[in-house]
Amino acid sequence: MTKPVITIVIPVYNEKENVENTIRVLREELSDLRSKYKFKILFSDNCSTDGTFEIIRKLAKQDADISAIRLARNYGFQKSLLTAYRHVKSDAAIQMDCDLQDPPSVIPSFIKQWERGHDVVVGIREARDENFLLQKCRQTFYWLVNQISKTTTLDNAGDFRLVDRKVLNRLNDVKDSNPYTRGLISSLAANETGVPYSRPQRAFGQSKFPILKLLPLAVDGLVSNSLMPLRYAVLFGLMLFLFAGFLFLYFVYNHFFGENSWPRGYASIIVLLTLSMAANSVLLGVVGEYVGRIFDEVRVRPLTIVAETINSPSQGESTVKNG
Repeated sequence: MTKPVITIVIPVYNEKENVENTIRVLREELSDLRSKYKFKILFSDNCSTDGTFEIIRKLAKQDADISAIRLARNYGFQKSLLTAYRHVKSDAAIQMDCDLQDPPSVIPSFIKQWERGHDVVVGIREARDENFLLQKCRQTFYWLVNQISKTTTLDNAGDFRLVDRKVLNRLNDVKDSNPYTRGLISSLAANETGVPYSRPQRAFGQSKFPILKLLPLAVDGLVSNSLMPLRYAVLFGLMLFLFAGFLFLYFVYNHFFGENSWPRGYASIIVLLTLSMAANSVLLGVVGEYVGRIFDEVRVRPLTIVAETINSPSQGESTVKNG
């Protein structure tokens, strides 16, 4: 009987210190599962500049189960990841980081949940080594996404996950020029669950997601998952309109019955101008995010361009029927 095939998807960008160690640890952790499953490794190189792809090429020559795609330029993490998922042809895919902050020791727990019928299994970060403020910002973000989105995202869920073939097929049908892959996969899942784990420190190299890069990712997560920001923008405008009305009544009352030292008309003009400028900035910014995405969609350009492949990752066939 043919073994089910599972592809380990590893997006990389300038990870030359981690590639060989990651493959070594994966082989050790997955050795007990090889009697039941066949494992492949697919690297998605987002146009690294430090020789990462050359190291992968060398390793792939020694092991046919290691494959890779290299993008023509740096398209960003989300597009690189979605491109990798679309190259997977096996029964399931497991995404993990190359720095081993997503410990391969959790993979057997993922597979057990998959065997029980879950089509998406997500790693839930119980603990992670980062400052208190960043932790609270992450918690607030997840709460906000769940409040405005029609799809519920598991709290503290990251990108470490197992995705079934059926969900991978649904991903192939998605036309999204600005994908937020984490939320997209959750929205396509029929039976998602989570597995808790502790996230260790990165052993080598530096994180590719400092705080300034997390902010655009947060915007993608909010805007890609819901139209609620547009509705909140309208509500915000109405609230400012009501506030301006009360402010007008206050100035009228103060003019006839109160005392003030302001020149006539000064306070009302300054306050109302400030309010209108703030409101316009917020509302136009929200609308602009959606208009920009509409513009990207109607151009119908390819998500990414793959410049080179190693060991033809698309050749790994699934042992189950696609659905």
